[in-house]
Amino acid sequence: MLMLNDDLGHLSYDIAGDGPPVVLVHAGVADHHMWDAVVPALAERHTVIRYDLRGFGESAPPTGAFRETDDLRGLLDHLGRERVRLVGSSWGGRVALDFTLTHPDRVHSLAMFSAPWPRYPWSAEMIAYDEAETAALEAGDLDDAVRINLDMWLRGPARGWDDVADGLAERLRGPMRTALANQAITGQYSQGPAAGALAAVSVPTLVGVGALDVADFRDIARRYAAEIPDAAFVEFATAAHLVPVDASAALAAALHPFLAR
Repeated sequence: MLMLNDDLGHLSYDIAGDGPPVVLVHAGVADHHMWDAVVPALAERHTVIRYDLRGFGESAPPTGAFRETDDLRGLLDHLGRERVRLVGSSWGGRVALDFTLTHPDRVHSLAMFSAPWPRYPWSAEMIAYDEAETAALEAGDLDDAVRINLDMWLRGPARGWDDVADGLAERLRGPMRTALANQAITGQYSQGPAAGALAAVSVPTLVGVGALDVADFRDIARRYAAEIPDAAFVEFATAAHLVPVDASAALAAALHPFLAR
């Protein structure tokens, strides 16, 4: 991993391949490794840039107020990349959308999968999940917090663990533990989503979601697809919330023609 240092610490990033630049932004319960199975296919035609958001993976937790969009702009400036294709999963999808709204001249296209919606009226299922995670973290039980998150975001509400591919839970456990350990400090300093009307998105946009995801996120994805002008929509039949982990081959297949535009 390479490092970008700034006043708040450092950001870790990785580059593979050659061609038009694509930036992959990970979910809020993972790190850049969630894209491991997708990168080889994309790197055949693109320069693939991955990084760990502040407080995730190998990137330092914040030490002061920051915006995820400013971090991404700083990384692109550091790498000398003026305009990129953005691909984000879950919270990373929201970061990619916010960057598109705040820096439209820096974005060639946008793909977002299972992204959250600010101030969404969450279901009882989601509220119960949040309460369980909060209780585990307040009790200092990171192992239980990780279990709760693996159940919600990897397994999902529509299948049992026997239906989840072997090894995926163990791949996510460490990155998820780091994210949860830093969650409070990251949340304290993050300035949150940018303001901006979805109708202002003027780049080609692909919105996707797993068919086995929580109902709230399936609804949110359709809202994004309906409100972003000319957005395309794709559903991944075998995936829950973390599409790049659950359906990497199908995701790469959907991205190839989209990124070639």
